[in-house]
Parts: sequence; structure tokens; C-alpha cells
Amino acid sequence: MQKNALEAPEPWWKFGYVWLVVAGPAIVVVAAIFTFYLAVTRPDELVSADYYRQGIEINKTLDAAQAASLAPALQARNHAQTGVAPSGQTPGKP
Repeated sequence: MQKNALEAPEPWWKFGYVWLVVAGPAIVVVAAIFTFYLAVTRPDELVSADYYRQGIEINKTLDAAQAASLAPALQARNHAQTGVAPSGQTPGKP
């Protein structure tokens, strides 16, 4: 059976594809509003005034710790390349 040409079409909100197309941008708008709300209500942490000096101090302690942890590897590398045993060790014994 054919529909009568004089019947009024259904309203737009009764079609599922319309909601599928509208849902994407609507979700993005809601997410943007929520992100704006979070940005306004949660203040950023301030950086301390002497951040540069603190960074230098951290680097000094890290460099010292790294140098101490690499000392055995550097001794072994130097021994392998030069053939000279580090002080206190004999070449034939571990």
C-alpha cells in the first residue's frame, strides 16, 4: 500500500538519525562547559620564587648520586680499554 501524498510528514525529532547527528556536537558543548567550570574553580599551583635555585640544588644531588652509582662501571670500562687495573686490584683476580 502506498501512503497518501496528503498526509503530513512526521516531525523531525521522531527520526533517530537527527539525534545521532545532533548528539556529537551536543556532547562536545557539554564537555567544554564542564572543562571551563573546572578551569575556573580549581586554581593553579604557584611556582615558588626561587625555583631556579631549587632546580640547581636538585641537579647537584642527582649528579652526585649518579656519579657514585656509575663508579664501578667507569672503573671496569677504563680497565678494559687501558689494561691498567684500578688501585687495589690485580689484573688476574676479580
